[in-house]
Amino acid sequence: MPAVVEPDHVERTIASFTRLDQRGDKKAMGKLAQRLQKEQPFLLQYAATLRTDHGDTVGEASVFYATLVWAMFDRSWEATLPRITQKNLAEAEAVVTGALGSVEGIADKAVHERYSPRLAATQPHIYAKLVELIEEDVREKAMAEETAALIFRPTQVVIEAFDAALDGRRPGERQGTIKHQEEPPGRNEPCPCGSGKKYKKCHGVAA
Repeated sequence: MPAVVEPDHVERTIASFTRLDQRGDKKAMGKLAQRLQKEQPFLLQYAATLRTDHGDTVGEASVFYATLVWAMFDRSWEATLPRITQKNLAEAEAVVTGALGSVEGIADKAVHERYSPRLAATQPHIYAKLVELIEEDVREKAMAEETAALIFRPTQVVIEAFDAALDGRRPGERQGTIKHQEEPPGRNEPCPCGSGKKYKKCHGVAA
């Protein structure tokens, strides 16, 4: 069964990123970047390749959108996400390029409309949010239209790579099964293992 990311996970991811940005929480953003580097190095390298040909602004936008997509999948998945490899990304790129090439008149569409409805159907809620974000960023001049045009296709490649890995079409590298919690329970709260004990008297002892 395909692992469709639900709207709630999409919205909660956006809300989390918005809070980090508004607070200017560099420590939390740094931890997020470190985790991404550790768990998804090939994904990060792929997103950053635009920097070489198009400069820092485009490279940073590409990395941001790739990170956003990763976070949406990460929030929805019960275990650690598979590591996306270079092979995953190359195959996903071929799929996306072929799908976009079959969309008639795609070059004449607005930037946020340059996607394949067939691919969007695999992760409809992620696509809907990305279309909304890119349209808003371009309209409000938070991102140049040229930048949006450059990063939208590789962002779709990231979606395809994760969707295929979780669906089993093109599995990535398994990294374990421990879900990353946003924060541990309080010491006096019930332990999430269901023992009925307080966290500090149960699994919190080791923590």
